[in-house]
Amino acid sequence: MRTTAVGLLYPGHSAQDDYDVLRSRWEDRVRLPLVHTSVGEDAHRVDALLDLGRAERLLVGAEELVRQHRPDAVMWACTSGSFVFGWDGARRQAEQVAQAASLPASSTSLAFVAAARALGLQRVVAAASYPRDVAQRFVDFLGHGGVEVAELSSHGILTAAEVGTLGREQVLALVAGAARGQGAEAVLVPDTAMHTLAWLDDLEEAAGMPVLTANQVTVWEGLRLAAGGVPPDLPGLGSLSGTAVVR
Repeated sequence: MRTTAVGLLYPGHSAQDDYDVLRSRWEDRVRLPLVHTSVGEDAHRVDALLDLGRAERLLVGAEELVRQHRPDAVMWACTSGSFVFGWDGARRQAEQVAQAASLPASSTSLAFVAAARALGLQRVVAAASYPRDVAQRFVDFLGHGGVEVAELSSHGILTAAEVGTLGREQVLALVAGAARGQGAEAVLVPDTAMHTLAWLDDLEEAAGMPVLTANQVTVWEGLRLAAGGVPPDLPGLGSLSGTAVVR
């Protein structure tokens, strides 16, 4: 059986261990090699996030990832460091990584849109850890991708390091407390600094609907790109298991 490798470009050290949940479940079927990209200031501010996601940081990481791990696809595993560039900017960012790696590449923000399309979602609620001005940029980004955000819950957490300390009960409360807009079909939780992968079933039970989290959609999109469109049906990805993008 061939092992699929999804390379992760991950900023800092807040929740990279979240991916160990999937590594242990999938054993030899999937590798998730990870390279830490450099961070200037750990801050959920627009200027800091634009610096976090600048090309120089990503391309150095992509070159190291390819040289050391030879992945089949590359993901910029950061939501705010991609959507802060806007729809066109995030697409250019992914294209630059793809060119540097000579591999298919995307980012967490783009993965959220692809995952929403795969599930046929048109109207969602967002439960964001960020300050409201940053969270609103995620809402705008999703809108460009054809996904309407009916309600936004913003929790004003200023750093990825603080988000990484949130435990199961805190994350469950964040999801359960998200405002439910009329006709909402899912809850989106956009922060790769947040641990979620061990609790996806619990989060969906708390929400009473599908929940898409940043680390979940990142890995799913990487698998989809590596497979040429349809990711393998693997346990541990919640409602995304076995789905393909609906165009």
